[in-house]
Amino acid sequence: MKNKKALGWGELILGTLLILLGIYSFLHPTTALTGAAVVYGIFALVSGVLDIVYYAKLERRTGFGPVFSLVGGILSVAAGLLLLLNVASGVWMLALFFPLWFIAHCVARLAHLPFLRMFAGTGYYYFTLVVNCIGLLLGVLMIVNPLVSLISSGYVIGGYLLLLGLDSLAFAFTLLDPRR
Repeated sequence: MKNKKALGWGELILGTLLILLGIYSFLHPTTALTGAAVVYGIFALVSGVLDIVYYAKLERRTGFGPVFSLVGGILSVAAGLLLLLNVASGVWMLALFFPLWFIAHCVARLAHLPFLRMFAGTGYYYFTLVVNCIGLLLGVLMIVNPLVSLISSGYVIGGYLLLLGLDSLAFAFTLLDPRR
């Protein structure tokens, strides 16, 4: 029960940060890229650590964990460190590396689906499925045409971050619900 609440608070904080970051990206799509490299780096680092913690807790509790969570977490930590250590090239990395991060993060979230259905119910299961399938499509679109990614990244990333934030908040409220 205690681990469930801790994970719920982590998801609540992550969801709030994602929504704030998404709103910022929508409000400042052209000027946001330089500052966003740092902010996105921090977010990717925190998100990666949470994915790795999720993997470790599931591994300890069930004897196995979704390997995609571990891989997605490691890629998120790597993306965060790369963005933070070289901010000038972070703008270009947003166009080139973020599609890979989008894909890795979506695959990690899709790997959670069987567990989410057990803990959060069918409605949340389908919401997460749809949001992360959209994320996969956006990631592939950005890989296919990086220039489109660079030009529209503020809007594309902002919209997706809002969806991810809503997804995390819904999961957090499910975990923090005292009736469950």
